[in-house]
Amino acid sequence: MAVEASSPTMFSPWPDRLRHSAIILLSAGLALVALVVFGELSPTRAGIVFACIAASALVPWRLHDAVASREEVLGVNPVEAPAVRAIIAGMPDPAVLLDRAGRVIHLNTAAAQLAPALRKNELAQFALRSPEIITALREAIASTEPRRATYLDHVPVDRWMELIVTPLSVPTAFGGADTCMLMTFHDQTPLRRVEEMRADFVANASHELRTPLAALSGFIDTLQGPAKDDAKARERFLGIMHTQATRMARLIDDLLSLSRVELSAHVRPDTLVDLLPIIRQVGDGLEPLAAERSVRIEMDLPGDPVMIAGDREELLRLFENLIENALKYGASGGQVLVSVAPSTSPEGAPEMRVAVRDFGPGIAPEHLPRLTERFYRVDVGDSRAQGGTGLGLSLVKHILNRHRGRLLIESVPKNGATFTAAFPQVKTPLRHKLTQFQRVGAVIQLSLNHHKRSVDQP
Repeated sequence: MAVEASSPTMFSPWPDRLRHSAIILLSAGLALVALVVFGELSPTRAGIVFACIAASALVPWRLHDAVASREEVLGVNPVEAPAVRAIIAGMPDPAVLLDRAGRVIHLNTAAAQLAPALRKNELAQFALRSPEIITALREAIASTEPRRATYLDHVPVDRWMELIVTPLSVPTAFGGADTCMLMTFHDQTPLRRVEEMRADFVANASHELRTPLAALSGFIDTLQGPAKDDAKARERFLGIMHTQATRMARLIDDLLSLSRVELSAHVRPDTLVDLLPIIRQVGDGLEPLAAERSVRIEMDLPGDPVMIAGDREELLRLFENLIENALKYGASGGQVLVSVAPSTSPEGAPEMRVAVRDFGPGIAPEHLPRLTERFYRVDVGDSRAQGGTGLGLSLVKHILNRHRGRLLIESVPKNGATFTAAFPQVKTPLRHKLTQFQRVGAVIQLSLNHHKRSVDQP
């Protein structure tokens, strides 16, 4: 038992094959020493025999370790290294790395969300069933050249996706090269929607401009022909032509204003302006229209200034659109109320709200979400009869976006509508407050000096 306990302790730290070689050499050494002692073998020959035994015991062990390490190196695929896995996982877009046969080597979280059926070490063609994807992948594998494909993904919502298959030449451990396929997916839905909106905008703008142009052209032809000498018809036609020309000019003006606001949408105004004089100026300017429609404009404004960071010209345009819409489409109520009051945003930040309320027929609920779309009208005929361009509320929304504000719309059919422009409040700069205190201090100092002079005079 003592020998069995001591023997493992002596050789246990060594590898198995080295431990076996040591036991063989120890046994051979003892046997050779015994032969030399009994005179059966000379010391020189014993040394030669021991060297041969040692070589036969130790050299195969070293060769085995070399072969084992080479097999380990060959067994590790370079693209399966942790660094490659980390690179794929860190890509922001959905990415999948495939071997030449199309089996998944790595995929990131975005790709797993895009195609939950993707599994590691399984063929990607089984998980991605879109014909465009399969065709692009097969062509890239066959030609080892990049391929692109665009397809419509219906799950969970309709999305336009672009697939890019990029063949990658990956070096192997012993100087060779292997080919892998990197698949990246890019969501093209926002670009598609912008393109559709642009096409719709151009089509609508062309239509809106073509209508008054056609009217102008027709009346000009009439005045040059049959109605050339008809003074009464000429007067009536010239009035209609003036109305159409005014409408077209306003449409062009709204288009240019909208373009300017969109161009500077990323730059927030930093000039402090008082909202109250702007609102009063707009109200005074629209008094003739209110008198024409028999509508009374009432204003509930605070006594103190309401300061915000804004662009005065854009704010004039904003309130002009809101109050003019209330006068035109809510005229049956006979009253338009403009009020200014402080409030808080859903995030709890202080804001100032300017509400324009009419008491007209109101707006049906299904129209409310689309009122700020370009050229959207609840009643096309009524809007054109009122001289509307269909861009007013869209312009209001973009101006508010530039001012980092919000447009709130509330309406109940037959009970009027309320359009509220909410602006984030700004604190009056410290230097402005100091200037006021300095002015007050100067007045007090002048009063004291005057009183002192009065006392000093005999």
